[in-house]
Amino acid sequence: MDDIYRLLIIVGILAVQYFFSTRNNVFWGAIIPASYIVFLTWMFVTDRIESTVGFILYLLLGLLFLIAEWSAGRKALNQKRKKELDKIKTHDMK
Repeated sequence: MDDIYRLLIIVGILAVQYFFSTRNNVFWGAIIPASYIVFLTWMFVTDRIESTVGFILYLLLGLLFLIAEWSAGRKALNQKRKKELDKIKTHDMK
């Protein structure tokens, strides 16, 4: 049952990351990756993650997913803006 909760937490964090990434300000998308780096570093310093290789792998894998969500959110925002501009141009031509 713990695995289901962990999976739901991860999916929730990725959903929040996507939401933050679709905001107008780019820096909203940096909140969760920066928090993730701080959290993992704290876990490594307090010996909750014992292996340096494990720490690096967790860090890289997590950042990979968070940056992928950030990129997808920025693309969605740009497409939305482009559609709105196309509507405005079409309306102005009439």
